[in-house]
Amino acid sequence: MQISTTARHCELDPEVRLFAEQRLTKLSRFAPRVQEAHLVVTAEGYRYDAEITLRIAGREVVSREQATEPRSAIDLAAGRLEHQLRRLKEKRISRKRGPRAVDGEAESGPEGDAGAGLGEGAIAED
Repeated sequence: MQISTTARHCELDPEVRLFAEQRLTKLSRFAPRVQEAHLVVTAEGYRYDAEITLRIAGREVVSREQATEPRSAIDLAAGRLEHQLRRLKEKRISRKRGPRAVDGEAESGPEGDAGAGLGEGAIAED
């Protein structure tokens, strides 16, 4: 995964850049086919905006967050992106598995239909 970082109207410390790279590489657990990650940190007065764009095979996932510190803005944006990736992964898994049977439902089969149509206390005649 390629990670590119851009800082607008500010300068990011090397430790903040390292933190961002580590946090973004953790996202590959939820989407293993991440091709590219782009982080943009913008300083506006007293607040920092962090925007993370992930390019995953065929789609882009974007997250934006604001905070008073660049590190916390990056962490919040990565957390929101993690939530989005979890939802995408769950959708993908549920489509592959198909609908599930409810626990209370009995499977209909040759042995399951033997007593069909008989009420409680009814006697089956041969």
